[in-house]
Amino acid sequence: MSTRTTASVSTHILDTSVGRPAAGVAVRLSARPGRSAHAGQGGDWQALGGSATDADGRCKDLPALPEGTTHVRLDFAVEPYFERFDKKQADAQQDAPANRDSGARGAFFPEVTVTFAVVPGEHYHVPLLLNPFGYSVYRGS
Repeated sequence: MSTRTTASVSTHILDTSVGRPAAGVAVRLSARPGRSAHAGQGGDWQALGGSATDADGRCKDLPALPEGTTHVRLDFAVEPYFERFDKKQADAQQDAPANRDSGARGAFFPEVTVTFAVVPGEHYHVPLLLNPFGYSVYRGS
């Protein structure tokens, strides 16, 4: 049994369009206590800070969650990543596709927001599988 009084969160991003980690993506972490706002009992979101993904696509230094956190929100700023990638894809990754999709540039989803419920003492690893025209998230281990 865990003795921690709060939940903890980690994440990483894999760019599935090239099969590589997405480095340099800004990630912001927010938390709130109470039930969901739709149920009328939720508290306000508290911005806790953020980080950026490292060369392995991981955020290893996200802020700790305050006691009483029941919901967490991760905001991923993915548009700047795709803009940088489009400019240097041929130089940085020799096996990258010449065109991502019909010459399109940037990302269809400029940001990704993931909101999930947490319970004290649990660790939540939330990977983001990303490409310019879609994304998927899941609770990892």
